[in-house]
Amino acid sequence: MNPELHKFDSKSDQPMPHIVLASASPRRRAMLEAVGVEHRVAPAQVDDGELVPGERVNASEWVAALAFLKASSSARTVQDEAIDAQMVIIGADTVCVHDGEIIGQPEDREHAKQIIEMMSDATHEVLTGVALLDASGMRRDLFVDQSIVTVGVISDEQIEAYLDSEQWRGKAGAYNITERLAAGWPIEFKGDETSIVGLPMTRTLERVSRFFVD
Repeated sequence: MNPELHKFDSKSDQPMPHIVLASASPRRRAMLEAVGVEHRVAPAQVDDGELVPGERVNASEWVAALAFLKASSSARTVQDEAIDAQMVIIGADTVCVHDGEIIGQPEDREHAKQIIEMMSDATHEVLTGVALLDASGMRRDLFVDQSIVTVGVISDEQIEAYLDSEQWRGKAGAYNITERLAAGWPIEFKGDETSIVGLPMTRTLERVSRFFVD
């Protein structure tokens, strides 16, 4: 992924608000740092790994709801700091959808193996929900970004080596697309690579720049 492709160029005369990232994800933070966006981190007190969607849950609604829960959680921790400043809290959540099944982060090595084997030689959808909130929670902007990922055949040897690396931990669908492309996995995609990683940079920062503009 070339960060220069996602450099943010705001046409607004409004100054960028203070950004709070409601996530401990090093990948989301690294993407903001790569494009020079100043921010601070206030991790949400929401463990999405413990939240399991029901069979009839709409995947887009689910991922948007989780993003909102994360942003709301962090907003409560920074309310007192936002009295004299425009502050936007960014919550985000990413899931993969394969044959209608919502796939989040793997629970363990065996679960990660099942996920990778299922995605090998198949196509799946990646949904990233983003919630922007002010510290009061009264002003909000939610959206879901969609990408389509097609994975070629991954050999048993590649799968075992990947599982041994433990790079699957903490990642929706058990993989990071930038890392897997660099590793030579047969992957093609339609959409925004940053969204597949966990935060659609262009759409998010454009909305942040307009967040307090009536």
